[in-house]
Amino acid sequence: MFTKIFIIYFFVLLFISIPAQAEKVQLKHFVPGSYQQLLEKNADKPFMLAIWSTTCSSCMEKMALLNELKESRPEINIVMLSTDDVSVSDQIQTVLAKNELAALDNWVFADENAQRLRHEIDPKWYGELPRTYFLNKNHERQGISGALSQEDYETILKVILN
Repeated sequence: MFTKIFIIYFFVLLFISIPAQAEKVQLKHFVPGSYQQLLEKNADKPFMLAIWSTTCSSCMEKMALLNELKESRPEINIVMLSTDDVSVSDQIQTVLAKNELAALDNWVFADENAQRLRHEIDPKWYGELPRTYFLNKNHERQGISGALSQEDYETILKVILN
């Protein structure tokens, strides 16, 4: 009897832990020089940089839309960058996993000087969120602050993909 209970318990734990491990989000540390790495990694390819935070209500509301965009537009590389401190990585990972964004290229600010990181991305950006950059294959970019609609994304993506 004890053996049967142990075996059942073992399989229950196994089935519970497999999905949790499968949804583990890899967060890369965004430090000085990381923006240049993103540009190099995406050389000659258009991509979208979605900058967000767990404390930004508009960002949280639009996570499901980013998942839809990921599914409907696989030709565009979406890079997610959280401006939260690296100390809340567990919370960031939970948000990304819950919204099925774990497979994207996910980054988190990992430098004490967030202003320096923002300036490296765009000297004209002062931290307002959400912030989205659309870069064409030549890395000419358009930065937009504020929440975007599905139509906004589609209109801009048509331009950068051509």
